[in-house]
Amino acid sequence: MTHPPVPTLRHFEDVAERYDLILCDVWGVLHDGTRGHAAAGEALIRFRGLPGARPRRVILVSNAPRPWQGVQKILDGYGVPREAYDAILTSGDLTRRLIAEHPGERIYHLGPERDAPVFDGLDLTLVPGTEAQRIVCTGLFDDDAETAEDYRAALADFRARDVPMICANPDLVVERDRKLIPCAGLIAQAYAAIGGSVVYAGKPYRPIYETALAMAGELDGLPAPEVSRTVAVGDAIRTDIAGASACGIPSILVARGIHAEELGVTAEHHSLGDIADWLAAQPVRPGAVIERLVW
Repeated sequence: MTHPPVPTLRHFEDVAERYDLILCDVWGVLHDGTRGHAAAGEALIRFRGLPGARPRRVILVSNAPRPWQGVQKILDGYGVPREAYDAILTSGDLTRRLIAEHPGERIYHLGPERDAPVFDGLDLTLVPGTEAQRIVCTGLFDDDAETAEDYRAALADFRARDVPMICANPDLVVERDRKLIPCAGLIAQAYAAIGGSVVYAGKPYRPIYETALAMAGELDGLPAPEVSRTVAVGDAIRTDIAGASACGIPSILVARGIHAEELGVTAEHHSLGDIADWLAAQPVRPGAVIERLVW
């Protein structure tokens, strides 16, 4: 089957008037794990300032396994202006809702201590893995040195006891300083592969998109924006683009993110070339591609 070519945008301004809402990814679009992308923040500010039949809104939608306040603090540190967005929704926020559905449980936190705020104020007891009724996986304990293979024995033990898992970050990898870093999604994928029960919070799953659309409407006391007037902007085919596609939301793929090496744009002096063959091999296709989110 021959697909029509995916257009390459030079500037988001060229299509901005089509949309009332941007569902914007964070890591890979607004920052790379070590520095912020100033032009992306400026583009979102410019979008929010456009006139229209309803206010133009930006919801940052992140697979960060922590509450939205933690993401905002990180963005502040990278110099991303708060004027660039109206609200933040994270997979950590959805994880908290899932945990709250099982009050009083004994929870094993599989992940680094920096993600512990996801449990703040909830009715639960954090316990060792041998005592757990449920696992909440936020990532690898040491994502600089470990891989999912390091968790094989622990996962086999959990599977033998039928302990269900909540995956608080469905990402498989993220980019940090031009290196790909493994995420909780890899551990959840390995657990599911041996028959473990996994519930995923975040992209590409429908609840986070439905929640974000509802949030955008609530900001103005209006119904949720039409999906045709919404655009998802992100750097990951598997999460950002696939999730939007499943919900009927138009999407734009940012090339200088986790797929940069595959697309041949790892060095700053390289421009985005012909990526038709790469896109044809993907399970889903974005509506457009842009090197970076720029106005």
